[in-house]
Amino acid sequence: MPAIRVLDSTLHYEDTGSGTTFVLLHGNPASSRIWRNVVPGLGPGRVLAPDLIGMGRSGRPDIAYRFDDHARYLDAWFDALGLGDVVLVGHDWGGALAFDRAARHPGTVLGVAFLESIVKPMAWEDLTPQARRRSETVRRAGAGEQLVLDTDLFVRQAFTAGVLTPLTGDDLEAYLAPHPTRDSRRPLLEWARQMPLGGEPTELVARIEAYGTWLAESGDVPKLLMTFDGSPTLLTGPATARWCAGHIAALDTTHCGPAGHHAPEDRPAEIAAAISTWADRHGLR
Repeated sequence: MPAIRVLDSTLHYEDTGSGTTFVLLHGNPASSRIWRNVVPGLGPGRVLAPDLIGMGRSGRPDIAYRFDDHARYLDAWFDALGLGDVVLVGHDWGGALAFDRAARHPGTVLGVAFLESIVKPMAWEDLTPQARRRSETVRRAGAGEQLVLDTDLFVRQAFTAGVLTPLTGDDLEAYLAPHPTRDSRRPLLEWARQMPLGGEPTELVARIEAYGTWLAESGDVPKLLMTFDGSPTLLTGPATARWCAGHIAALDTTHCGPAGHHAPEDRPAEIAAAISTWADRHGLR
């Protein structure tokens, strides 16, 4: 895994293959590792999978770790590598970062594929009772720190309860290892507090609305939504999928089977096949 200097820190990333560049962006509390079983099935192309700043093997500068910070460091990474036309693939917050990047740099994006991502601001009523209680706890001063910073439970639950097949042994340890201390878990808490609920945080809601306009109007850019079923942890259910179909231009939707929110752990082959088929159908490589 190479690393490159960006702004005042470093970003680590996976880099394999050649040809059309596919950039795979992970979410919280993952790393580029979440794509390890997806990449082999993507077919021809160069695949880049960075660790977001403060996560995986990337640096941990003294920043707030809010959405804008992640976008700034990603922009610097794109610039440092001289990346031009790319296909963006995003999961969770990685999908939101992909939309944001595409909206701000529309001439550089060939297509966008996404799963379990934040496509629009949400109301508290959109959440299940369990998810709402968890989000309320995370946002509450003191309680959020106790839940996310004081132990490794936040990461551990993501990859045991947020998947249909719980990770164990080395597979689980690989996600726990980058966040062994309270301070190293701070980016995870900030990400969790960024969920756009009830109009807050206002600056992020405005940014999501801006990329929502791009999603609705960019009919020249193919997009792929991958959906799943079989788990209460899923972010994109039937109602959200219908919303996407009615509000996102040039959208294809592929159902990839049963999975939890961290679907690349449950359905890597199906995700890879969906992206590969979609890319070939639209001549993206």
